[in-house]
Amino acid sequence: MNGVELFLLGRTLMKIGEDALPTDGIEGGGHRAVMVVASDVLENTDSTVGEIAGRTGLPQSAVSAAVARLREAGSIVTTVDPADRRRTLIRKADKISDRVAEVRATTIDAALAQALGNDDSKVAGEVTAALETLARHLGQGHR
Repeated sequence: MNGVELFLLGRTLMKIGEDALPTDGIEGGGHRAVMVVASDVLENTDSTVGEIAGRTGLPQSAVSAAVARLREAGSIVTTVDPADRRRTLIRKADKISDRVAEVRATTIDAALAQALGNDDSKVAGEVTAALETLARHLGQGHR
């Protein structure tokens, strides 16, 4: 596998993950930007919208919209920066909201079957096991 193949695989995995997210009651699209912002906030506590935009490459307007959705879902909290009251700091919520619990409880099974183009449970099991291995070695918090 080379870098291009890995990059393209990553994009495919992102699409499967995006397809697996529950969207009942969620207005509009933009799930990818929300997930990018959420992952950045997990890695960088007490960040501003501008800092998140700089790290992710997303426009500030997209980051602001994602922050609003994440705050509404209870995934993040915002506070005024005590050192500079003009700045708003963004961090992961201490408590898991109902929406976060719903998202975490949703499996990738249907989205994975659709991406594989079949309902072969053996193949799906092999792919899921490979993804779990990757997540264990490269996933959030491994660094």
